[in-house]
Amino acid sequence: MAVVNELEKTEPLSVFEQTAFKGHEQVVFCQDEPTGLKAIIAIHNTVLGPALGGTRMWDYRSEEEALTDVLRLSRGMTYKAAISGLNLGGGKAVIIGDPAKLKNEAFMRRFGRFVDSLGGRYITAEDVNMKTRDMEYVHMETDHVTGIPESMGGSGDPSPVTAYGVYVGMKATAKHVYGNDSLAGKAIAVQGVGQVGMYLVDHLTKEGANVYITDIDQAKLAKVAKRSGAEVVDMEEIYDLDVDIYAPCALGATLNDDTIPRLQAAIVVGAANNQLQDEKKHGYMLIDKGIAYAPDFLVNAGGLINVGAEYYGPYNRDRAHKDAEKIYDTTLDILHMAAAESISTQEAAMKIAENRIAAMGKVKLPY
Repeated sequence: MAVVNELEKTEPLSVFEQTAFKGHEQVVFCQDEPTGLKAIIAIHNTVLGPALGGTRMWDYRSEEEALTDVLRLSRGMTYKAAISGLNLGGGKAVIIGDPAKLKNEAFMRRFGRFVDSLGGRYITAEDVNMKTRDMEYVHMETDHVTGIPESMGGSGDPSPVTAYGVYVGMKATAKHVYGNDSLAGKAIAVQGVGQVGMYLVDHLTKEGANVYITDIDQAKLAKVAKRSGAEVVDMEEIYDLDVDIYAPCALGATLNDDTIPRLQAAIVVGAANNQLQDEKKHGYMLIDKGIAYAPDFLVNAGGLINVGAEYYGPYNRDRAHKDAEKIYDTTLDILHMAAAESISTQEAAMKIAENRIAAMGKVKLPY
């Protein structure tokens, strides 16, 4: 009688058992051959409200890479909304492909129809490689979109409010480390000068900081340098600069085994999502190196606060800025909590967010 290897009897994990999907309520794969649209919409958690999160378009190396990105981003949006006190859940969308080649009215309107098919469980907005005009096209097919032009009753580009939130979070972290929140004379390295990074640089140079910038887009880099007086450095050099603050404002995972040992900064505060390649390991590596880290999903929440104000309406820009200013006090609270409990700031922030979701989960069902 043949002996069956026990390993051969092991059943493969179902989709729902795989680690990447755990905690997510819904993941939707969207495809439209006539326009070339390929997108993934991930809804992580809707206990606090409908899932609001931007749409990112990127020329991913693989569909697997895109899936990993949208799952991480949507989870981050859950924590971002929860820690900011918003009645919103976490979701995100990614569109696969080169925006310069694929994006047009028909393409974006087809994506809008996919968003609409979710019946309001997911509300979209701008993210990387998306503009206000794109949200106009999406809005032609669905009401479940924010970041539409102010002329249409929307909030427009959320980047200024996102940058302001990062700026006040940086000032709060400086107060924790240095005893005061002045950034005048501080050397600050900003990695990525897209819409948010550009506005952040404006705040920093206006206060008198010495700013170093880098970006993959050389034309954008030159433009920001000319208008702000910031010094341009090579993309790899940014990690080795002798600066006070490192501000990652491009894509995620720039805090990792290779980069953290190279950092000279005492503070890390930036706009990029998912900055820690490994939340636990790299959060503690920063502690071991004596670097104060303000969690990304807290300090970059200004954009969500802004579009959340639009969604619940009526939109008021001054009110959105005042709400984003609360990031300052929350950042200080988390820094103090982490020190008191001997945990990383990432863990402290997640703990606060999870406690709020758990408490609200006792009184309401997912959206």
